[in-house]
Amino acid sequence: MNMRPAAPDDAMAVARVHVRAWQAAYRGVLAGAYLDGLRPQEWARRYEFAGLDPAQPRTLVAIEADTILGFATYSLARDEEARGCGELCALYVEPDCWGRGIGRALVSAARDELYRLGLRRAVLWVVAGNVRAERFYRGDGWMCDGMQRVRQIWNVGVDTVRYGRTLESP
Repeated sequence: MNMRPAAPDDAMAVARVHVRAWQAAYRGVLAGAYLDGLRPQEWARRYEFAGLDPAQPRTLVAIEADTILGFATYSLARDEEARGCGELCALYVEPDCWGRGIGRALVSAARDELYRLGLRRAVLWVVAGNVRAERFYRGDGWMCDGMQRVRQIWNVGVDTVRYGRTLESP
């Protein structure tokens, strides 16, 4: 498996992973009809992988045999109360590839990139009730900090909880 920054031509492949991961991870947490109606073509149009502004989110993709198996998006924290922190905005892996270490590799690479940007702490938001994700992040050293809220994610209100951790030198 290799990793590299996402390119504009990756949008559809990233969207396919994103949609399939949502449909698998959030089944029973979000409405089934909503999940069944998700279409990669709609999501692909929303990605911006060509921007040069360092303040904008960046995405890394994990690739094997020219196929994108997962991605991680990171940026400066978007929340006022987390100013000065980095943020892991998204981490999704093709469901057929769960358990292979792709997510661990992506989250580690994203943490390293945030550290290289001069950040020493990071946050992320987890959909409440996503036990698998909560267990994964705790295993990577992230701790729930007690912040909760409803976030608008891809046009749906979602209950989320915030996790944080210290970033270490790669």
